[in-house]
Amino acid sequence: MHENIKCKIAIIGGSTGFRFLKEKNLTRLGTMSTPFGTSAAIYAGTKEEVQFLYMSRHGEKGYETSAPFVNYRANIWALKEMGVERIISWSGPAAIDHNIPIGAVLVPGDIIDETRSRPSTFFAGTGLGFVRQNPVFCPELSDILAIETIRLTGACRREDVYVCTEGPRLETPAEIRKAYILGGTLVGMTLAPEVFLAKELEMCYAPICYVTNYAEGVRKREFAPGVLFEGLLDAEEAEEVEKAAQMVGEIALSAIISISEKPRGCMCGRIMERYKKRGDIDTDWHTWINGEEKD
Repeated sequence: MHENIKCKIAIIGGSTGFRFLKEKNLTRLGTMSTPFGTSAAIYAGTKEEVQFLYMSRHGEKGYETSAPFVNYRANIWALKEMGVERIISWSGPAAIDHNIPIGAVLVPGDIIDETRSRPSTFFAGTGLGFVRQNPVFCPELSDILAIETIRLTGACRREDVYVCTEGPRLETPAEIRKAYILGGTLVGMTLAPEVFLAKELEMCYAPICYVTNYAEGVRKREFAPGVLFEGLLDAEEAEEVEKAAQMVGEIALSAIISISEKPRGCMCGRIMERYKKRGDIDTDWHTWINGEEKD
């Protein structure tokens, strides 16, 4: 692991993201040992002389690790250790709102956390972590992603609510109806606790999403064994999803250039300010974590 490499921008994605971005001459740096176990593999890339890191949540050869078993704490810790301040999160949720077209690329505005068993804080056993979640995603980073999405696709939804479920199973029709009643318009399995952990370490975090299918019960679809999503996605929609995934990669890389030109003016880097003023913690983030809470 090239721990001497420091980089301020990272993309976290899944197997699809890795498939597209590995064509951009990514260099494998390796995994990192952290107080919470071993991180996913980290890659370094360059876009117009701006260096960035890429991490594939689910593995390097496909969907090797499903969402509930991703080591989110180790991943965020490792990126922080490598100097990352801003994280673009690549995610492919399903649509709960039937008005959202398959293949739509958008920047969600909020999240409902329906996960159950994932460690969701670095601060277990401490008095830290009482952190506001409005806005939950970094507004500066979200704005940049939206601007690039509009530039490259012509439109960008900004107010969608991403419902993060536990997995690895898909949701029942009743669970989707519940999510809709709560205001959810998208459903996926990856943004929580990722966003909350990034915020605890004062990192900017914003997702860029492409819609992969309609959630269970949104549109009538017969079960089709042996294919992706077992029939929730037809062949024509699958082509749109493939195009959208490619576009998300281009948007993320374009956003990296815009990000690199703007100093952080958001509040993400001051989330723990109250604890610092009170003397509970110092400026070294390594000391904030309870060393007893390790995987």
